[in-house]
Amino acid sequence: MNIAFTKYHALGNDYIVIHPKDLSAPLTTEQVKIICHRNFGVGSDGILLGPLPSATAKCALKIYNPDGSIAEKSGNGVRIFSRYLWDTKFVGNEEFALQTDGGIVRSTVFDGGAMVRVEMGKVSFDSEQIPVTGAPREVINEKISVGGREFTFCAATIGNPHCVLPLPEISAKLAHEFGPLLEVHPNFPRKTNVQFLKVLDRANIQIEIWERGAGYTLASGSSSSASAAVAHKLGLVDKNISVHCPGGIIKIEIREGFDILMTGSVTRVAEGVTSPEMFTVKVG
Repeated sequence: MNIAFTKYHALGNDYIVIHPKDLSAPLTTEQVKIICHRNFGVGSDGILLGPLPSATAKCALKIYNPDGSIAEKSGNGVRIFSRYLWDTKFVGNEEFALQTDGGIVRSTVFDGGAMVRVEMGKVSFDSEQIPVTGAPREVINEKISVGGREFTFCAATIGNPHCVLPLPEISAKLAHEFGPLLEVHPNFPRKTNVQFLKVLDRANIQIEIWERGAGYTLASGSSSSASAAVAHKLGLVDKNISVHCPGGIIKIEIREGFDILMTGSVTRVAEGVTSPEMFTVKVG
């Protein structure tokens, strides 16, 4: 199957965009795994499938993780897909609504396509919405033990689940070691994205990211939103925050009711067509 695609990255978090018209059949889990594989395929942190029909927005978007699972929402994925819609003249410079499995977001592409601003929706700390096991509550400063170490964590959702761990020092090594364990911890029935958070000052935080279904990631819009919201909830930062990811900076504005406005860059990388031969190899 020859599949046309466009590749973008948002601060190193790269996605492949596929238009539904270029598929002769729905993507299978195995096809997603191969396309996203960095040795056997094109290589990416996920696939963005759209534009799809929507009764409530300009269009809908389906987000695939590289393991073939579905992501409800991705801030960087939304920014990238918004840029793709702008590049293909499906939208212009006006704000537009986009439907994801994690809810409606509103995007604006500006600065000649280089920057995208997204109204991500509201962050909730409610255990039933995230979800987190146990009695209904806001999940703030609770204890969790994995790999022989105890952490203090906060949980949040912005359409997808997040486990945020405030720490005095963070590193990529820490994310690689404990991220996979926290992702599948029984506290999180739908698994979780994991952020290791260091507060730099009232306007800056730093995070290391382990994404559910994707692994270690250089940047994440939803992770930045959740981490900034947690830091603000804890009284550690103000409402305008620069989130320093390994791949660069995402700007977060926290508005009334923890409504999140996210702004960050998008870079167009390449266009291409997959070869049918690629799909003859099976990957784990």
